[in-house]
Amino acid sequence: MANLILSFEVVFPLFLCILLGAGLRRAGMIREEMLNDLNRLCFRVFLPVYLYDNISRTELSEAFHGRLVACSFGIVSVIFLLCMLVIPRIERENRNRGVMIQAIFRSNFALFGLPVAISLCGDEGAGPTSLLVGLLVPFYNVLAVITLEFFRGGRPEARKMLRGILTNPLILASLAGILVNLSGITLPAVLTKTVTDVGRVATPLSLVVLGASFVLGSVSLYRRQLAISLTAKLLLFPLAAISLAAALGFRGDLLVPVLVFSGAPTAVSSYTMAQQMEGNGELAADLVVLTTGCCIFTMFLWIFLCKQTGLI
Repeated sequence: MANLILSFEVVFPLFLCILLGAGLRRAGMIREEMLNDLNRLCFRVFLPVYLYDNISRTELSEAFHGRLVACSFGIVSVIFLLCMLVIPRIERENRNRGVMIQAIFRSNFALFGLPVAISLCGDEGAGPTSLLVGLLVPFYNVLAVITLEFFRGGRPEARKMLRGILTNPLILASLAGILVNLSGITLPAVLTKTVTDVGRVATPLSLVVLGASFVLGSVSLYRRQLAISLTAKLLLFPLAAISLAAALGFRGDLLVPVLVFSGAPTAVSSYTMAQQMEGNGELAADLVVLTTGCCIFTMFLWIFLCKQTGLI
């Protein structure tokens, strides 16, 4: 029961922000013509600032575990490649393909992962998870840009995809955060506070915009795509990741990061990125909302199973 309450307390506030956005849209306070501007603002300003702030303050040196990092990158890479091979065979529409693949491999690691890891391991034990947030978030964003550019339509061009990666605000912000972290540069307190305050806007505003963009009727329209993506994201991906990590000998605080990044819901920023890169925004919004809601139950399932088997 404690684990169920834990998952509920982490996920439900996110859901409340989504419901707020839906209510504001219904009340006419957020109009259709505002959504694109708000999405652009989140994508180019608030989410990049949030990522930079989070990564620049992560204690990378104290939490580094080479085997864990290699295992995590390997798992995400394999899942990504499998999705790139399998999803195009079962989905015809390019606008849906990129969104589905992104939703499966890209998790809400920063917003969802750290609170869960801290609750399970305590502040000191959550160090490996903090490290992986700083390293995996840029990797997620690079893979997401590659995916959405590849399925944007027309003939994929390596130069165009490279330009999309090099100019993506989320990737640039993540790299800037890593550089500042490793260089030991300390910004003046007034700038640090400003960056932190601006970054705090990212999560609630992104979720409110997501809720305002959510159209209930689209769930029935994309039932097949949603069923495939939800099953792969919340059940198959965590099962494969946890099993592999456990087989490699990871236990306790070192298994928790794998549990969290594989079992977490789809990243909120995946919806914003899909909107900005000509993916199916409706499907992307549905996937974020539904994975967030269903994760209350599936994360409880994975935590419970790992505790029952003595893995964490």
